[in-house]
Amino acid sequence: MRALAKQSPAPGLDLIEAPVPRPGPGDVLIRVKRTSICGTDVHIHKWDTWAQQTIKPPMIIGHEFVGEIVDMGDQVVGFAIGDLVDGEGHITCGQCRNCHAGRRHLCNKTQGVGVNRNGAFADYLCIPATNAVKVDPDIPLDVLSCFDPLGNATHAALQWDLVGEDVVITGAGPIGCMAAAIARKSAARHVVVTDVNPARLNLAAEMGSITTVDVTKDSLPTVQDRLGMKEGFDIGLEMSGNPAALRDMIDNMSHGGRISLLGIMPEQAAIDWNKVVFNMLTLRGIYGREIYETWYKMTALIQAGLDITPVISHRLNCTDFAYGFELMESGKSGKIILDWEN
Repeated sequence: MRALAKQSPAPGLDLIEAPVPRPGPGDVLIRVKRTSICGTDVHIHKWDTWAQQTIKPPMIIGHEFVGEIVDMGDQVVGFAIGDLVDGEGHITCGQCRNCHAGRRHLCNKTQGVGVNRNGAFADYLCIPATNAVKVDPDIPLDVLSCFDPLGNATHAALQWDLVGEDVVITGAGPIGCMAAAIARKSAARHVVVTDVNPARLNLAAEMGSITTVDVTKDSLPTVQDRLGMKEGFDIGLEMSGNPAALRDMIDNMSHGGRISLLGIMPEQAAIDWNKVVFNMLTLRGIYGREIYETWYKMTALIQAGLDITPVISHRLNCTDFAYGFELMESGKSGKIILDWEN
């Protein structure tokens, strides 16, 4: 089969021929139809510090996909050959306290598909059946391939009651744009997205009635005045991983405001903790998705009319992966879909 792999500890990826994996007793074998490129994949491609510390070549990468079950182990129940599925990319141990309590997203022994084991950028992927998720075949394949990052956005946004609230999102990458659409769909009053990248801000503006702010030219206090806001933002969704953006968010929160932290900060990211204490802010770290409540909620959102297609900027054949990564690293794209059916 074709597979996109990190062959050696150096920048770049290679399209290789690899053996088709064989499913074990509890596994499903999936014929991959579409994948989408994630920021994590870009880190692996660039071979930055995180990738050097995490990835052990040779390894097939990728974790955002949709495909069809073509084989399965003899202990698999609840699935049939031909089922259209996505996959939860966090494979948990099943034995720790959180796994036993049904809180699999909090497992401290999680293994990542395409990060700690072979991934989905291939013609075939083998994962435990417990990580496969049946999907609605009426949802377009391109959208289904983005359910992993949509799950990140859904998990972060739906930590809080958004109805009637004023929401600020720092970072207009694909996940930030999806979160903006979710907040709007969830009846937030004002949804404001900040960034320094005009292309990404244009992408956010396409997601609906969203106020975009280029913080090199404008400020959140000025935007609040224009919107008629009096007391700051109720909800903050930090998607940028930029310490300055987080500090700006904290400065503009209402007393008692609530913040989801999804962006990955550098090792040192100082904030004024007195503002957190005296303004009684709640900061909550977000990782991955709740297994499988988030999948249920984001599916229901899509079925109810949530449209994330504006965030998909390019659709490429899998053999054009190099161009896809070039676009991603330029910061001038949204989600990039790779087609594995041709």
